Amino acid sequence: LSFFSMSRSIVRQSKFRHVFGQTVKAEQGYDDIRVSKVTWDSSFCAVNPKFLAVIVESSGGGAFLVLPLSKSGRVDKNYPLVIGHSGPVLDIDWCPHDDNILASCSEDCTAMVWQIPDRSLTSPISDPIVILEGHSKRVGIVTWHPTARNILLTAGSDNLIIIWNVGTGEPLITMEDHPDLIYSISWNRNGSLFCTTCKDRRLRVCDPRKREVVAERLAPHEGIRPMRAIFTRDGNIFTTGFTRMSQRELGLWDPTNFEEPIALLELDTSNGVLLPYYDADANMVYLCGKGDSSIRYFEITDEPPYVHYLSTFSSKEPQRGMGFMPKRGVDVSKCEIARLFKLLDKKCEPITMTVPRKSDLFQDDLYPDTAGPEPAMEAEEWLNGRDEDPILVSMRGGYVAPKNRELKVAKKNMLDSRPTTRRSMSALETNSLPVTDKLTNTYIIIDRYLRLCIDLSIFFPHPY
Repeated sequence: LSFFSMSRSIVRQSKFRHVFGQTVKAEQGYDDIRVSKVTWDSSFCAVNPKFLAVIVESSGGGAFLVLPLSKSGRVDKNYPLVIGHSGPVLDIDWCPHDDNILASCSEDCTAMVWQIPDRSLTSPISDPIVILEGHSKRVGIVTWHPTARNILLTAGSDNLIIIWNVGTGEPLITMEDHPDLIYSISWNRNGSLFCTTCKDRRLRVCDPRKREVVAERLAPHEGIRPMRAIFTRDGNIFTTGFTRMSQRELGLWDPTNFEEPIALLELDTSNGVLLPYYDADANMVYLCGKGDSSIRYFEITDEPPYVHYLSTFSSKEPQRGMGFMPKRGVDVSKCEIARLFKLLDKKCEPITMTVPRKSDLFQDDLYPDTAGPEPAMEAEEWLNGRDEDPILVSMRGGYVAPKNRELKVAKKNMLDSRPTTRRSMSALETNSLPVTDKLTNTYIIIDRYLRLCIDLSIFFPHPY
């Protein structure tokens, strides 16, 4: 079934059939942003109800820009950056349980976790809360667990997947099941499984706590170009890839029966990798191709053909990347069901997706309770085998982000000690001194420095 024949199929009833996209006014965009030119198929952008983060060009290392959403307009060229990485930043991801915590990964073989203040930055941030060192090659994927506090997954070009407890800086699980470069990773709704796509053309479903691949499918798309895969709320897997003739293609799969796809649809002959963004509440997928100037969106249902084309939002300039706002951040008063942040060469344009409704009242059918910022369990509980769906919050009246949310952390949790940076793995021992010993060492260093200054006559200028 082709994309075009599908779009001409019989009209069906759906409240999302007339969803339309619209670029916000120019003054509500973000201008003069030097978006990274690194050749890596990540979105380069992450957004939550408080902040917009964009990976940017930087000399002498890797950097990304973090702006409060309210700080639209032209970005000052001297605006402070987050600059801790020594190599280009490849991926960033906001913590779903704390809007001020962001994770990044880089070509310098590390991942880092950052605390971002509520106010606009006045100076560069160079000290992460924790540095995660365990990969031997560049780290290209970083993604938080959807329901457990402080669980972070990283994947690198060493073909390793490492799951960390960022509260202690410790690696909890390491998986070596992939023989080649990992293209994408997506957790399922409760974080019990994740799916991966790989350069060996296999789609895998992994159980991290059992440290095993529980299902796999060779070549869900027959082409050799990169694939992407995401879990849907029903436990199916939505994929994008290429046919043998290099046509772009999307698929829907049941991981308990990988023999035949639920749906397989050809789209077009463009060569940009299709990045899927999934809205679990509406069961909709937005497809954004790198280098495309359009966003296609689809609804997934239980009725054939299962993946229903809705519409296409088109604009003039091609996109370099895309950010997708969690449902908590949309404007319910305007019947906005999604907001995407389109990266161009030197700016970021928010795009609103709206369901046309005449009433100004809250639309219950558009806004079921959505995943809130409260984690459903602690890291140790998840590691010991517990599974929980996200804790839901009501969208009635709109979601108000807390100004400075306290983290409920375990005793050893480093997210409590904001000013200090702690390294994981082998560098961890350097921070194991008691506080009294650290203070004593500090006093000794200051005393030696003052004595040295006196010896060099810094405090006493020469009489002539």
